[in-house]
Order: sequence, then C-alpha cells, then structure tokens
Amino acid sequence: MSKPTLRVVARLTANPDKVAELKSLLLSIIEPTRQEQGCIKYELLQNQADPTDFTFVEEWESAALLEQHLASNHLQAAVQKLEGLAVAPPDIRRYELLA
Repeated sequence: MSKPTLRVVARLTANPDKVAELKSLLLSIIEPTRQEQGCIKYELLQNQADPTDFTFVEEWESAALLEQHLASNHLQAAVQKLEGLAVAPPDIRRYELLA
C-alpha cells in the first residue's frame, strides 16, 4: 500500500473590483509551486456562478513538504500582495483521503 498523501483545499474570495488582479496573482504562483518537492497536484479553480470565489485543490506527499511550500519565497511574496485584493486571508483546510 502506498503512503497516504495530504490533500489541501485553499479558498480565497476577491474583492468584487479586484477579481482580475487576484486571478493574475494566483495564476503566477502555480508553475513555481508545481516545481516544488512534494507537490503532486496544484490546481486553481474559479467558481462559474461567483467569479470572486477561487479555490486551490492540492495534493502533497507530506505535511512537512506542504510546510516548505507555505514558507516558500514565491508564496510568501504573493501573500504580501493579498491585502486589498482578497476580502479575508485564505481559508486553508487539510484533508486525508478516506476512500
């Protein structure tokens, strides 16, 4: 049996007048993140019914490698730019696959 991975769902809501700016910022971190050690999947979704609603769906080899991602320079730089673009800090939830 393979080692279980860590699944992450991270949601952000843009200020209504900042959707394009937040989308651009979020898109800019995808490729550097996908190159990180331990990143299995890193996808960005935008809600069709509510374009202010963005969700990352992620899969990581381990919690330790996720922590490295959260501390990475490109992610920390993006977090610094969130103020004024997002209505609140990201809602980051960690999950384990049950079945």
